Amino acid sequence: MRAADAAYRPNVGIALFDARGRVLIARRTGDDGPEVIAPGYEWQMPQGGVDDGETIEAAARRELAEETGVSSAALLAIMQDSLTYDWPPYCGPPHRLGRWTGQRQTWLAFRFLGEETEIDVGRAAPGEHPEFNAWRWERLDRLPALVVPYKGDVYRAVCRAFSAFARPA
Repeated sequence: MRAADAAYRPNVGIALFDARGRVLIARRTGDDGPEVIAPGYEWQMPQGGVDDGETIEAAARRELAEETGVSSAALLAIMQDSLTYDWPPYCGPPHRLGRWTGQRQTWLAFRFLGEETEIDVGRAAPGEHPEFNAWRWERLDRLPALVVPYKGDVYRAVCRAFSAFARPA
C-alpha cells in the first residue's frame, strides 16, 4: 500500500438495482464523526469498511446485509478503479474514523432478487443506532444531486460506470 493510500479507509459502495433499473438509496439518520451529512443531502447508497482479510465482494455483501437486510442479490459488476473522497474538516470529539482523511471505495453493482419485505434499513449492531431511517428506489442519474456534495464526484463516476444497469432487466 502506498503512503497516500494509507490516508484513506478501505471501503466498498453498493449500487443495488431493482428489476426496473432503479437503485436502492437510504436516508442517513445523522453524522458519523467526520462522515457528515447536510440538510437536503441525507440520501446515499449502502457503503462500509472492508475488514482485514476480507474480499471486496464479501465486504459488499456483509455491508449490504448489515445496513439493509438484503441478501438476495446477484453480482453484476465491480468497478476496476477505486474512487476516493475526503471528509470535510472535522472538529468534533475523537472518532474511530478520525485516523483517515477520507475513504477509498470500490463500487459493486448487484441486482436485487428478493421481495421488498426483505429490505430493513432500521437494523443496527448491538449497542449501535440504525444508520438509516428510510429507503426508496431512485433513478441512478438523480443520485449526485441527493448526496452530500463531497461525495458528488464519486457518485457521478458510479453513474457513468453502472449506467448499463439503470434500465429494466
